[in-house]
Amino acid sequence: PYYVNINQSLFLQAYLHSSDPNLVLFLHTCVASPTSHNTTGGYAIIKNGCVRDPTYAAYYSPHRHILRFKYNAFQSLRSNPVVYLQCELVVCRAYDYSSRCYQGCVRRYKREANS
Repeated sequence: PYYVNINQSLFLQAYLHSSDPNLVLFLHTCVASPTSHNTTGGYAIIKNGCVRDPTYAAYYSPHRHILRFKYNAFQSLRSNPVVYLQCELVVCRAYDYSSRCYQGCVRRYKREANS
C-alpha cells in the first residue's frame, strides 16, 4: 500500500522488463476504484488514451520502455478511504505508426439508433 493525503500528487512509473529495445509503452486506461477487482464505477484518469483528469501530467522519460506520469489524489479519494489504481498499458513496436501506441486518444461515440 501507498498512503497519500487528499490533494497530494501521486507520481507513478511503469517499466517494461524486456531485452527488446524497440518496444514502446502506451498508457491506455487508468482507473481509481474502491475495489481491486472491478473498475466499473471507478474514477477514470485516462480512458482509451484520453486524459480524463485535469491534474494528470505525463513526464519525460529518456527510454521508450519507461512511462512516467502523475495525478492529484483529490478526486479519487474524495468518497473512499481506500482506492485501488488499475492501469492498462499497451506494448507496441517502436515506429509502428499503425499501432495503438501511436493513435493516441481515441474517442468512442455512441451510434445513432435508426427507427
